[in-house]
Amino acid sequence: MQNTVAASAIASKPEKKGRGFLHEVNKNKSLFLLMLPTFLFLLINNYIPMLGTIIAFKDLDYAKGILKSDWIGFKNFEFLFKSDAAFRITRNTLGYNALFIFLGLVIGVTFAIALNEVKQKFLSKTYQTIVFLPYFLSMIVVAYLVYAMLKPENGFVNKFVLPALGVEAMDWYSSPNAWIIILPVVWVWKYIGYGVVLYLAGLTGIDEELYEAAAIDGAKRWQQIKSITIPLLTPLMIITTLISIGSIFRADFGLFYQVTQDAGMLYQTTDVIDTYVYRGLLISNDIGMASAAGLYQSLIGFIIVSLANWVVGKISPENKLY
Repeated sequence: MQNTVAASAIASKPEKKGRGFLHEVNKNKSLFLLMLPTFLFLLINNYIPMLGTIIAFKDLDYAKGILKSDWIGFKNFEFLFKSDAAFRITRNTLGYNALFIFLGLVIGVTFAIALNEVKQKFLSKTYQTIVFLPYFLSMIVVAYLVYAMLKPENGFVNKFVLPALGVEAMDWYSSPNAWIIILPVVWVWKYIGYGVVLYLAGLTGIDEELYEAAAIDGAKRWQQIKSITIPLLTPLMIITTLISIGSIFRADFGLFYQVTQDAGMLYQTTDVIDTYVYRGLLISNDIGMASAAGLYQSLIGFIIVSLANWVVGKISPENKLY
């Protein structure tokens, strides 16, 4: 009896945390070795460079180096906050990115569901290729394509589309309001394919037996999509939206700088934080100012995605990102 009690007491002793961790590492060393290259890549490419954020608070002097350069506090941030264009570039950056997130979600899910309904494999793959192909084009190529369409003298729109509609030709690169529509159209054409393929991958994970059971119960195809497809796709939709929100303060530089030809007449509706900082960097060559802008964008993005994740957690805890 005493031996049994002693053995039970020994067995119930908690294992030391350090020993337990080392035991797990030794037990799964092959998995840890597989993880090592990715860990090193993230460490070198993502985490060590974060030490460079101190440049945002220094008057960088190349002769002194980063660590010995003079501290100037938040003076580098004044470039953004005291500028006359501060409201404009913030409004444009947030407005366009919010619209892109909305369009990417709605159009991406809609196209993915539509392509998923195409049962002929050859046609389905063909449509996917057509939709996904623009994603691989360089933004420089896209800029030339847009210019060929909107060229004031003999662009396709001015030469064929507008005359057919009875509308006079116009100079697109001096009409800022027109780009409120042009930029989202270009963004959707180029990037929507990535979202479509992503959501299609999510649709393939839905069990077909759910649809068969719903069909037996008399549910029409739209009812099946509404009651099965969309609810089961919701977690993926939330994750992609939260990730996109994290970059809401970062604009696509190629889209806003190259596609618009950096036309000064369009700044009212096309100038964003990234293009404004880039032009400022060309003029002043102030690395500290550029670092301050990057840090500002990252911090605001982190705060926004954390708030969005908190809201999701309050509404649907199982769909939180973290």
